[in-house]
Amino acid sequence: MFDRILVPVDGSNAASAALDHALEIADDRDADLICLYIADTSEPSQTRVGTNVVDVLEQEGDDVVADAKDRAEAHGRSVTTDVVQGVPHDTIVDYVDHYDVDLVVMGTHGRDGLERYVLGSVAERVVNASPVPVVTVRDADETTTTYPYESVLVPTDGSDHAAAALRRAAAVAARHGATVHLLTVVDESILGGADDRTDRARELLAEAETTARDAGVDDVVTEVRSGSVPREIVSYADDEGVDLVVMGTHGRNGLDQLLLGSITERVLRTASVPVLTTTEADDS
Repeated sequence: MFDRILVPVDGSNAASAALDHALEIADDRDADLICLYIADTSEPSQTRVGTNVVDVLEQEGDDVVADAKDRAEAHGRSVTTDVVQGVPHDTIVDYVDHYDVDLVVMGTHGRDGLERYVLGSVAERVVNASPVPVVTVRDADETTTTYPYESVLVPTDGSDHAAAALRRAAAVAARHGATVHLLTVVDESILGGADDRTDRARELLAEAETTARDAGVDDVVTEVRSGSVPREIVSYADDEGVDLVVMGTHGRNGLDQLLLGSITERVLRTASVPVLTTTEADDS
């Protein structure tokens, strides 16, 4: 269950879209919502006003979280707000640990955009370091959000991390009565043995379908595609109109064979729907 949701905010369009989505999740789960602004200590931010030295970023943060609070209250939901100093990705992860956060919902930039902070490498670092699931949402002009989710896509390669993602996705889908789409991509960049890899992919999908149905999912769709892994994941999500992509990631340590590193990052940056990432350690 998601009882406490953290939303990093910075005044960007992507963070605004993330807040909107987090409010929907909080309504459904009756969860507490925390809006956090981080005054990045790596940026010069102090200025003199009269005889006082004022931290400009902290002042900006007060305005940003006040706006987030107003928007949440207009939605009918109260929130807790906080402005802290620190290195953004480290501070977010520390905040999760210290305040028993169950879910992080945060913005990320798309293919071209460069926003100020809750974006790009920050989101990707949080995804890989967070001990709890993270939902990333792009700018509202680039992302379509639907909640409750009606269809959920889980790319799978048979790894432990993909299995953790499937457990999480199955729990979400069972709650909403959503369809689970299971996708395995045969990487075209790997030479030789394509037929064997396709056969293995079908076996993995059959096992994953059993897992999803055992978790209470009634409607399961499976497909094998070949090509670039991140491109096929995003293409499938667009083709089938899914509402959420759920992916495994390697977490703080370790390496796995597919849903890692640049693949996850490229999906986060290019998917037209929210992406939920989860580590192997997560409980479903």
